[in-house]
Amino acid sequence: MNIHTYEKLWLIAAMLLIVGFIATITYGSVGLGIAMVGDQQETVEPTQLGEDDRFAEPRVEHVGENQYEAYVIAQTFRFQPDPIEVPANSEVTFHVTSRDVIHSFSVAGTNINTMVIPGEVAEMTVEFDDPEEYGIVCNEYCGPDHHNMEGQLHVVPEDEFDLTELSVDASDEIGPDEEAAFEISVENRMLEDRDTAVSLEIGEEMQTEEVTIGGEETHVTTFTVDGATLGEGDHSWTVSADGHEESGSITVTDGESDEDGADDGESDEDGTDDGGESDE
Repeated sequence: MNIHTYEKLWLIAAMLLIVGFIATITYGSVGLGIAMVGDQQETVEPTQLGEDDRFAEPRVEHVGENQYEAYVIAQTFRFQPDPIEVPANSEVTFHVTSRDVIHSFSVAGTNINTMVIPGEVAEMTVEFDDPEEYGIVCNEYCGPDHHNMEGQLHVVPEDEFDLTELSVDASDEIGPDEEAAFEISVENRMLEDRDTAVSLEIGEEMQTEEVTIGGEETHVTTFTVDGATLGEGDHSWTVSADGHEESGSITVTDGESDEDGADDGESDEDGTDDGGESDE
């Protein structure tokens, strides 16, 4: 059978289009490293998310080499945590649920998109290769401020990413003869050990301790400062560790209040005596 040249060209073009469509669908489903939304997750009570181990603290967890899990809550009209920060060259599994009504979790510029239903947990696994910032939006109408419901997903360079948590327990006020104690907790939520320096700067004084914090462990450092060294008045302090900072202030009193109180007491006694003698 003789096929005309133009018919051959149309047949070839049609075959190329079919192959192109198949390749596009395959790449969109597999090539971007995004798995289908899972439906094997345990259900959760929307009104009791604070008591659920997975969602009590919306966060990113380090679970393996270049593997992370993000626990996200959608609620009117925001996402938690915000922003979500993960490292480049990583595989991230998102676990997303809703606290109130139906939302969606859609990352602009990607095909990360799932409906978020109260009581259900949507699961998606995604690979991120390069540092970039993405917007997160809700594509399901959820109320009058739906159009303002948005969040951020930051994919940062590997050497800039960490999961360090810094907290400080310090006094607000001390006397001149007392010591101010600063109890500094540094939590390393990565799996690998982390070397860092914990520092306290207050007035002209600087105290530093080099520490190694084990994977998924918390190190507590305590610094003390004499009230007499600081001097009377308000003093600002800054604690830093691994690029994180906490600030506050402490007041050193003049130490005369109690003495004044004692003097006043003596005056009252004298006054009582004088009054008694006058009555007599």
